[in-house]
Amino acid sequence: MAGRCYEFRVDGCLSPRAREAFCDMDVEEARPGVVLRGAVVDDAHLHGILEQLHLLGLTVVSARPVDR
Repeated sequence: MAGRCYEFRVDGCLSPRAREAFCDMDVEEARPGVVLRGAVVDDAHLHGILEQLHLLGLTVVSARPVDR
């Protein structure tokens, strides 16, 4: 998938359900939270990821583009 790589840091831990929602992303435990990394194809996709994190009750600490 083309796009820019993003890193999302969230507080807490991901439930199995939340992990399934982000199966196309790398997930790394980084106490006290979790880091998700993956390709974001456009602004709509970025907003969709942020909305999914919100719907799962996760607090986004940061969301930033990173080098691959």
